[in-house]
Amino acid sequence: VLPAAKEAQCIPWRKNACCSHNTSQELHKDPSLLYNFNLDHCGKIEPACQRHFIQDNCLYECSPNLGPWIQEVNQSWRKERFLDVPLCKEDCQQWWEDCRTSYTCKSNWHKGWDWSSGSNKCPAGATCRTFETYFPTPAALCEGIWSHSYKLSNYNRGSGRCIQMWFDPAQGNPNEEVARFYALAMSAGAMPHGIGLLLLSLVPMLHLWLLS
Repeated sequence: VLPAAKEAQCIPWRKNACCSHNTSQELHKDPSLLYNFNLDHCGKIEPACQRHFIQDNCLYECSPNLGPWIQEVNQSWRKERFLDVPLCKEDCQQWWEDCRTSYTCKSNWHKGWDWSSGSNKCPAGATCRTFETYFPTPAALCEGIWSHSYKLSNYNRGSGRCIQMWFDPAQGNPNEEVARFYALAMSAGAMPHGIGLLLLSLVPMLHLWLLS
């Protein structure tokens, strides 16, 4: 359980979090000791832009609702990742809007950095340009920046079909319903056709039962 902290963007998950208070605090630093990743590799990014990356890290480290999208990987620095998490349309759009005038030198932040100094620097030959140059659309940013960790969803916030990076914990965690839906859909896809369709038809009834 994460204790309340006025400035903490990880607060939405404090009642049910996969991260510790110390992790939450560290995620708000730039660069964070968790990753030694410097957001200001091309000069200071806008505070509004930085907030989205902090929230992205909070979701990654703290959310207990990303199970349906976890994939095993064989990499030296991690054994699991999430792939194609359906990010709500508004969250992706706002991320792009708030970052489009900040600067970066790469369109894929997962790989290709110069780590010789201990933190990430632009590789030789890379040019600092606006985010909008490297990410001309919201989809290019949300899907490309972390090697398809996210997928731009056509669904809106509150639909129960996309993951929200931002939400008011006082109203409950909307991502719980989303994770249940996709977990059931993925299970149904692995079952005989008739049984799978039956389970999917029961999703609205399950939602009403949980609300009651």
